[in-house]
Amino acid sequence: MSDTRLTTLPGSAPVDEAIKVVDSEGAVIVEDFVDAATLRGLWNDLGPALERQADGDGRLVGEKTRILPGLVRRTAHSVPILRQPHFLGVARHFLQRPVRAWLGEQRVEFVPTIQLGISRAIQISPEVPLQGLHRDDTAHLRTHPGPESRVQVMVAASEFTAVNGATRVIPGSHLWDDERAPRDDEAVPAAMRAGSALLWLGSTYHGAGVNASDAPRTGLSYALDLGNLRQEENQYLSMPLEVVRTYPEDIQRLLGYEPCPPMCGLHELSDPMLLLRDGAAGPV
Repeated sequence: MSDTRLTTLPGSAPVDEAIKVVDSEGAVIVEDFVDAATLRGLWNDLGPALERQADGDGRLVGEKTRILPGLVRRTAHSVPILRQPHFLGVARHFLQRPVRAWLGEQRVEFVPTIQLGISRAIQISPEVPLQGLHRDDTAHLRTHPGPESRVQVMVAASEFTAVNGATRVIPGSHLWDDERAPRDDEAVPAAMRAGSALLWLGSTYHGAGVNASDAPRTGLSYALDLGNLRQEENQYLSMPLEVVRTYPEDIQRLLGYEPCPPMCGLHELSDPMLLLRDGAAGPV
């Protein structure tokens, strides 16, 4: 394991400082990412369902690992996470980069939207096998080097340590091409107390460690993706429209109801936000 440590910033750090670290290292830890009241609310809403969730069988979900999807549907305490300034700021900086295109003789600039790609709780139990190091933007079949398509956060719902299987990250691996393979001895654990969070790019190699403690460790992972890409977690089937309508407009847009320029995500050739506002039930 590398002796390098991940850069840790206080929750009061400017967003620009987090962007600078992520640009250089591919990841950053932000302390006090959520407050104590939000953390308690998340546990109250998600804890019972997580206890009922079955362990993975080693295929899509690893052995001795529980994954609870659809967190935005399950808890409104997801809202402070999606609005957290470092998360939104890093995502907007790396993802919402202008794209220029010709429309006839006119040069037009489009700025992509961002949308929620996943929201899931991940709990690994003692003796969980080591997770292979990987890039999460593989979901979109990205090649490297290239533009970023995802910014992800792992909120520590319980303390993350090198002993209990904290997420391991290879600093600087977001700059690698696709020929270089990751090695376990290059990865460092994202040690952080409960309520803090690890922010990283979709191109950064990472993976869960071995839980050698006597208790589970639990993280809550949310990803913001480019609005012109398919969401890994299908928000339209995951959340009934009546639930979507209970959320503020900025969260509805992050769920994918904001069209991405120039023409992705339209409903009846129009803005799908209108569907939410007029109370229509949607297509039949």
